[in-house]
Amino acid sequence: MTFESLIVLLALIAMLAALVKEAMRPGMILFTVTVVFLCFGIITPKEMLEGFSNKGMITVALLFLVSEGVRQSGALSQVIKRILPQGKTTVFKAQLRMLPSIAFISAFLNNTPVVVIFAPIIKRWAKLVKLPATKFLIPLSYMTILGGLCTLIGTSTNLVVHGMMIEAGFDGLGMFDLAWIGIPITLIGALYIFLTSKKMLPEEREEPEVVEEDDSDPEEPVHQVEVVIGARFPGINKTLKEFNFRRHYGAEVKEIKRGGKVIANGVGHEPMYEGDTLVLLADDSFVKTWGDSSVFLMIANGHDNEPHVSCRKRTFALFLLVLMIVGATVGELPWFQETFPELKLDMFFFAAVTAVIMAWANIFPARKYTKYISWDILITIACAFAISKAMTNSGMADMIAKAIIDLSYSFGPKSTVGPYILLGALYLISNVITALITNNAAAALGFPLALSIASQLGVNPMPFFIAICISASADFSTPIGYQTNLIVQGIGNYKFMDFVRVGLPLNLLCMVVSVLLIPQFWPFDL
Repeated sequence: MTFESLIVLLALIAMLAALVKEAMRPGMILFTVTVVFLCFGIITPKEMLEGFSNKGMITVALLFLVSEGVRQSGALSQVIKRILPQGKTTVFKAQLRMLPSIAFISAFLNNTPVVVIFAPIIKRWAKLVKLPATKFLIPLSYMTILGGLCTLIGTSTNLVVHGMMIEAGFDGLGMFDLAWIGIPITLIGALYIFLTSKKMLPEEREEPEVVEEDDSDPEEPVHQVEVVIGARFPGINKTLKEFNFRRHYGAEVKEIKRGGKVIANGVGHEPMYEGDTLVLLADDSFVKTWGDSSVFLMIANGHDNEPHVSCRKRTFALFLLVLMIVGATVGELPWFQETFPELKLDMFFFAAVTAVIMAWANIFPARKYTKYISWDILITIACAFAISKAMTNSGMADMIAKAIIDLSYSFGPKSTVGPYILLGALYLISNVITALITNNAAAALGFPLALSIASQLGVNPMPFFIAICISASADFSTPIGYQTNLIVQGIGNYKFMDFVRVGLPLNLLCMVVSVLLIPQFWPFDL
């Protein structure tokens, strides 16, 4: 092991430990690691900054704005209200109407706003039709994850891998390339949810009723409001007394929901963590003031919080979304590229055009556009490129790849199952990293391994690239593995083990299906 590879190994171990402990936000942790690599000369300043100008990373930023435009148009809330069955129904019938539509929508929009809008509406609807909301909220999160596997823009991970492929000299992914594997996994995942929901998903857990006490101005009545704490909440790891929530937000915290438990006694001495659901007593101004704030992932007060937007603006927002998808798809077709070789009409081009039109049409407030971009995710993605480069430059990727290949040789050097074993091993590594930290960091660590494994074996690297796209996103077994799981955990009052019990078999199912199907569409032979 060289000195450089030792530095990379130690830095990666420290990075994983810091991410698991949540010592800082992921973006700052990864940025720290890239600076360490820069100081030791493992990467150059140019290599460190390449990720910040990568087309895939900037496309992710633009898609945040497009998703926000669709959200603020009110189109999503209208869609889910039409999908939900009215009157007497069963869990199976309701899921049969909901889940395919949710997967389709999440294939083209950022998963988080879909869950943020749908979750409170589904919870209110379930109460009206006298069905347990717990049978729908985990499936909501899972189907948004599965739907995101089907297209290039379904999740940021796909765009990260796409950008890394282009950096490495490959063609990148088309809009629907992932659909060959994403659609079968989504169908199998939906079938799994249909079959297991009744027994494996918990029944509604009774929550203590919060008594609304109005000890303030009688003209300002207070209501019960639920908020999910986001990464930018300034009181993370502080107790309510230390932070003084009431002074900051003008609302009183009555309960904290965490991991299926409701903390109501001694709540003032309880520290607050990202993903906690707080039950508040707040007046009408709270939702108006903090509804668009990034400090809370979701705010629900039992009423529609969507802004009232004209039907014309809603239709125009949907038209722009469809135009972006169709335009990017047509722009990547071989006949179009051959006919117009000078034009590069890809997803970056159409996402940029759509975001600008939405801003000037006031579909989202242009003066606040920076609020709608998750900068920590972008910094994480940009630094992921530099970390991937450091693993390659130092030889660390080759060393790990060789160790994995040597392990596969236990099945015989000429064994036909060797590449499948390696594909499964890479899938498992990326999936575990996703469950522990973030999907984009998993893609960063997995990509150089995929490239090195394929290079040493002399096989097509595409099956390994596709495996990273799937494994770095398809984590269902923990609430911390994916932000949508974290959102529904609080509003559904789920326990940690609810995700393990339902999600772990789905993780394994996706792994088996991926390892068997990916080589059928992207053969190992060069």
